[in-house]
Amino acid sequence: MSGVRQEQKARTRQRILACAMAVYAEQGFSAPTAAIASRAEVSHGLVFLHFPKVDDLLLAVLALFAADLEAELHSLSGSVDDLKALLERHLRVLIRHEAFYSRLIREVGYLPSEARNTFVALQSTLAIHLHQALRKDCLADKIKDQPLALVFNTWLGLVHYYLSNADLFSPGGSVLTRHGPALVHCYLTLIHR
Repeated sequence: MSGVRQEQKARTRQRILACAMAVYAEQGFSAPTAAIASRAEVSHGLVFLHFPKVDDLLLAVLALFAADLEAELHSLSGSVDDLKALLERHLRVLIRHEAFYSRLIREVGYLPSEARNTFVALQSTLAIHLHQALRKDCLADKIKDQPLALVFNTWLGLVHYYLSNADLFSPGGSVLTRHGPALVHCYLTLIHR
């Protein structure tokens, strides 16, 4: 009986996290936990049973997103020198969580410091993989002479600009699905000799 109870508890926790991600995407990170409980079809108190503090819930949602990003990027470990594949994998994760990530980049400055640190760690994970993928092209002198930090920030700048202005570039749809291939092509053209 204990195993069944633990399994049910884990499913409830996952449902709360998935619903919290959706509510945060729609309403922002100051959304009330009552809205999350309602979406998850659980009592408000049950949310706090799983996540005693509001920040615990936010950090758990960020950890869920981070785990997906890391798994996607780490799956390229056998072909880390394929820059195009890395960029496409990055976009694949962002498309799965596009509304959430769009909200995150708009509101990250207002989040508690631990959540901001998690966001920075996410970007660091991407930077490490990008650096590994760039290594081969750098050694072959295919990358324009510029600081690697700028090369990384250029990619994020393109992606974040399109996400922040999705209503202009792709009203009512996924801006990354619509413009992702062009972003990858443009970025590669910008950095390669």
